[in-house]
Amino acid sequence: MHIEKQTDTAWISLQETHKKFTQIRHDIHRHPETAFEEFKTADLIAEQLQSWGIEVHRGFATTGVVGILKAGDGDDAIGLRADMDALHLDEMNSFDHKSVHQGRMHGCGHDGHTTMLLAAAEYLAKSKNFSGTVYFIFQPAEENEGGGKVMVEEGLFDKFPVKAVFGMHNIPGIPLGSFAVRPGAMMAGYDRFDITIKAKGGHAAMPDKFIDPIVIATDLVGAINTIVSRNMNPMHSAVVSVTRIAAGETYNVIPETATLAGTVRYFNIDDQALIQQRLETLAVNIAKAYGATAKVEYRVGYPPTLNSVDETAICTDVLIDVFGADKVDKEPEPLMAGEDFAFMLQKSPGCYVWAGNGSEGPHSCMVHNPNYDFNDELIPLGALYWVKLAEKLLPSD
Repeated sequence: MHIEKQTDTAWISLQETHKKFTQIRHDIHRHPETAFEEFKTADLIAEQLQSWGIEVHRGFATTGVVGILKAGDGDDAIGLRADMDALHLDEMNSFDHKSVHQGRMHGCGHDGHTTMLLAAAEYLAKSKNFSGTVYFIFQPAEENEGGGKVMVEEGLFDKFPVKAVFGMHNIPGIPLGSFAVRPGAMMAGYDRFDITIKAKGGHAAMPDKFIDPIVIATDLVGAINTIVSRNMNPMHSAVVSVTRIAAGETYNVIPETATLAGTVRYFNIDDQALIQQRLETLAVNIAKAYGATAKVEYRVGYPPTLNSVDETAICTDVLIDVFGADKVDKEPEPLMAGEDFAFMLQKSPGCYVWAGNGSEGPHSCMVHNPNYDFNDELIPLGALYWVKLAEKLLPSD
């Protein structure tokens, strides 16, 4: 690390509390809660914040928690955000802190994100080495359900206005102690679609008398796979994936209907509009060519996660100052995964960074995998970044 470990007060303090926060992280991991049901997690967060003298506001997006910490006489305010929900996933780990709830698991590290922000909150509450207001935003329902969008729509930044908001996510494959950040696109937009094909079912021995929706579905999958390669600007990036096909219930019956479902990932809003239009055109017209009909339900999900230029420069400077230039990748390739912190960045300038969870051993296991686990050694490192960022943006006299 670039900081002088022996003399940096924040680093020394965060090392001293590392064991305590590791236990908190393990407790959250043991008791995973999914979208808008993070009641126990929210209670734990609120209890910890209040014990450090931090004002607590609850109620945004059902289980969201906002800690409010003021120091000095500064007028500026910033938001630091962590997600706290788990996944619908059966955990396959065998360590002591594995999930006790079957079918639910902290398989993305949100337990660690919550813990890093709690560790930073405790230190800032004690040191108050800043002037202004820090809002510690603990957000529910990042996975699929858009809890960040709900918090914004319910007036998060109207009640708690900020000059900038910041997020962080662990990334397996990046070495522990290393970070990545870039201006512009960090994560892709994420939409979902369902296509229902209505044909004419009947006896499988008489295909000439009926209209087979399975044949239509397979033709449609092939056509969908040409949208990016043949309709989009080749200099742009997008992914359209058909992830589910369902039709029929037995061997000797041509089914009446077939359904397809999938996701769309993109960085450019114009590309999203093109993909949506092409999906509808292909589905309707391929089905029509066979004498059938098709209906497309397209659900817009998360927008791209776009870091603002000035805030990214500040975050980059803080990371370099704390960890060293060799530990900061300033040109990472954006990820095609979606992230609902994007809704907060639509409302406020800000920056989303990636923190290395480890590049080898058990902590290199990718997220959304039943063998994944957050790296506890990242807790003080991530908390230190939050502390130094708050002190940089809200300098004390």
